Amino acid sequence: MTDNSAFTLASPDIRTDAPIDAKFEFDGFGCSGENKSPALKWSGAPKDTKSFAVTVYDPDAPTGSGWWHWFVVNIPREVNELKANAGAEGGANLPKGAMQVRNDYGSAAWGGVCPPEGDPPHRYVFTVFALKTDKLELPPGASPALAGFMVNANAIGKSSFTAKYGRSKK
Repeated sequence: MTDNSAFTLASPDIRTDAPIDAKFEFDGFGCSGENKSPALKWSGAPKDTKSFAVTVYDPDAPTGSGWWHWFVVNIPREVNELKANAGAEGGANLPKGAMQVRNDYGSAAWGGVCPPEGDPPHRYVFTVFALKTDKLELPPGASPALAGFMVNANAIGKSSFTAKYGRSKK
């Protein structure tokens, strides 16, 4: 993978290193947010990019392996953004051809932030990958680990930003 510092990812909804708004919180497991994905935009992808993948990952989840909140693959190369709520269940708000991989909540959709009450704020890493292939061939119900293997095997560039979210003890 080449280092392409011109390749950038940002969100009009979430600022780097800032707290994430509660509306992006999951609705379940004791959380009561709107469970809608934020808008994401990227630019400066490597010239040989054929498709993109987007992930949102919490490395601080108390699982021993983190928590995958969102995983989108097969985003066409001419696309440079995911609109707000692109992660809705069923994929109707995704660009044509894109596909959501099952998250750690068990659904192929955006799974909002929902750290345990009282934990220090968790980090949420938003990443866009530029891929050297038009399409990743993943089986239905593929795990985030399998999708991650395929993404990393085909990545020619990536850009990330991190934001935080915590819940106070009630």
